[in-house]
Amino acid sequence: MKKISLLTLLTIALFTVISCKKETTNNNETTTEQEAVAPVEGQRIVSLNGAVTEIIAALGHESELVGVDVTSAYPESVKTTAKDLGHVRSLSVETIMELQPTLILGTSTDIGPELAEKLKTAGIETQIYTQEISPAGTKKLIEEVANTLNNDNYKSLQDKIDTDLAKVQNLETKPKVLFIYARGANMLMVSGTNTPVDKVITLAGATNAVTGFEEYKPLTPEALLQGNPDIILMFDSGVGSLGGPQGVFKLPGMDKTNAGKNKKIIIMDGALLSGFGPRLGEAAVQLNSQLAENAK
Repeated sequence: MKKISLLTLLTIALFTVISCKKETTNNNETTTEQEAVAPVEGQRIVSLNGAVTEIIAALGHESELVGVDVTSAYPESVKTTAKDLGHVRSLSVETIMELQPTLILGTSTDIGPELAEKLKTAGIETQIYTQEISPAGTKKLIEEVANTLNNDNYKSLQDKIDTDLAKVQNLETKPKVLFIYARGANMLMVSGTNTPVDKVITLAGATNAVTGFEEYKPLTPEALLQGNPDIILMFDSGVGSLGGPQGVFKLPGMDKTNAGKNKKIIIMDGALLSGFGPRLGEAAVQLNSQLAENAK
């Protein structure tokens, strides 16, 4: 009886070990499946506007960014920590959803009605701001983004804009500045009025060489001659696409302008010059300083 009892106990013990092992394996498999579909802890932000991205980072939430659009070039670290989603105009909701965002931020200028509706249908919290291209508009945008993030430490960002703008020096003569947007020799546009660059030119104490139209139009020799700018203003990426400043001064009609004759060109970072984010004051001061230098 003792032998039978011992054998029975060994059999039960072995069965128990196998059952427990199997149960543990099944539990592990279940846990793995649950982890794959479980809600992601913490805030996961997708920003679809360069200025909004700058504000998020400046407020201390950069680590929460999981995806950004192509205009989000500052701070540079964003491109290594968050996925570059490319241009908003060619962005699909599916691509955004792959990042499992909990919050999507952007502006009405970038996010069109169709994309906005799809994001709403997807059920992800989305905030679309109306960005006014002015110092007051930028300060308002900073406050709105901060409120969305439940962050009340935004006043210093607003104050810095005013502090920086106060450093803009008066220019004895307001130079005429022509901004050229370039993506190679076959893609050349000039800025009329009511563009971000036009506004920064004014904040920096100069005047736009082109005032006959709003937004952008293709660059022509006639437009160059009519505007006759004293200084050419361009993004560093645009100048690079033309092979450097020498390529800019070889554009048809450029040699007949004051800027072309005197080889006057100012090259600035695109995100800084046109972003109208927290560094707006810095952009105006930098342009103003270079304008003063070119006037000598």
